[in-house]
Amino acid sequence: MTLPSFAEAFGDRLPSADERAAANQLRQILAAQCAPATDQRLRILDEENRSAEIVLTPGLSHLLMELLRHVGRGDAVTLVPVSQMLTTQQAADILNVSRPHLVSLLDRGQIQHDLVGRHRRIKAEHLFDYKRRRDAQRAKSLADLAELDAEHL
Repeated sequence: MTLPSFAEAFGDRLPSADERAAANQLRQILAAQCAPATDQRLRILDEENRSAEIVLTPGLSHLLMELLRHVGRGDAVTLVPVSQMLTTQQAADILNVSRPHLVSLLDRGQIQHDLVGRHRRIKAEHLFDYKRRRDAQRAKSLADLAELDAEHL
């Protein structure tokens, strides 16, 4: 049995109410069955009621739970392999910034990229490295502001 990829299942559309409900139900079942720090074996049935056993490692379990949580909330989700090369528009969409802002980040050397002809391409892993650094800096700045605010109380 081959499962469709998320893109094949949902494309560019949001999950339906039935799909959100199914994702939430599956997430609850997995949460009840899976201890977070150990490999878990799940038994599933295919269309012909044949049983198959699947081992979910903690990392895979966490990833699946995150995916189900987003689908259950009705979020559009895109899976991006870390080796994938992204266009500037795709990268800007992932960071939720404008394409011109992303290009300025590339020009300042804040995100590693390659030129393919005249076009800039960003490896997803480099984009996610930048996003982690950016998010860590934002969290630090917020903590610093909260600390300053606490001093004035």
